[in-house]
Amino acid sequence: MGNMYLIDQPSGGGALALAAQDDEAIVVLIQDGVFLDVSDLKKAGRSLYAVKRDIDRRGLQERLAAGIKPIGFDELVDLIVANKVVNFA
Repeated sequence: MGNMYLIDQPSGGGALALAAQDDEAIVVLIQDGVFLDVSDLKKAGRSLYAVKRDIDRRGLQERLAAGIKPIGFDELVDLIVANKVVNFA
């Protein structure tokens, strides 16, 4: 079981910095968190996800960074159940 960081825009900077220090971090971007720059986490090899509904509502389908996997609510629930949640939403 790892730590799953559920991250939205308002607390994004601090949340991403904390996740960068966690070698087993799983990061899920929700709501306006899909706008955050996760390039450092991507370079560090962290597991990165974004809620597909939030991506679609903000028109980011074409601009979503490579290495970020879009997920639906079923997959989000599976991640929540399987991991310890650190909530920044």
